[in-house]
Amino acid sequence: MAQRNRSGRGSNAAHTTTSQPGNQTPNTPPIRESDVGRLRVDELRSQLRERGVSGTSALRKDDLVKTLVRTLQQDGGFSPDGRAGTAPEKGAGRDGDGGVRTGPRSSRSLKYAQQITSPDQEPERLGRSLVTTNHDVIRRWGEARGATPATAGADRGRPSVLRFDFPGYNGGGLRPVSWEDWFRTFDERGLNFIYQEQKTDGRQSNFFRIESPEREDA
Repeated sequence: MAQRNRSGRGSNAAHTTTSQPGNQTPNTPPIRESDVGRLRVDELRSQLRERGVSGTSALRKDDLVKTLVRTLQQDGGFSPDGRAGTAPEKGAGRDGDGGVRTGPRSSRSLKYAQQITSPDQEPERLGRSLVTTNHDVIRRWGEARGATPATAGADRGRPSVLRFDFPGYNGGGLRPVSWEDWFRTFDERGLNFIYQEQKTDGRQSNFFRIESPEREDA
């Protein structure tokens, strides 16, 4: 039986919002099983894991759909187009302003992520997928983990594939670059930074992905 994991909050409670029964989001479209049922089984399980629901491995699709609908009704997490997840607001994505850059081939990960536009914003809950283009947010995330800006390649002396070098990683082929060059490449290529602050159990997460709306190798 699927169970909602409410553990791991403890001292991290300030990073989450207090849930109330029912959908508390104003003007949120109704959550219909037919809409949620469009998701694949792996997407349903991924959405449930993100929301702290465990014990889904043995559930069939119909049960996964019903469980996700109940969870979304509690969290108010449903996008305006009727799909699961809280869709980020579309923005112009000006350099470093935090606005998400969208395109005709934007990924599902982008659709499901919470948009962060300033260092003052906090995740809605532990383990939440986040997305930003804000330079201060990205730099603070990296520095909090002791990570330094790096590239896995160079194009005419400029960073090519953007990466972070974490302490103790010693990733082969990584070359250090300045934050200025890292962000210049990030903005010129119109990329998004998808990441986590914490895992669902409250531990710090190093997960990140740098993604282009055109699905190029970022």
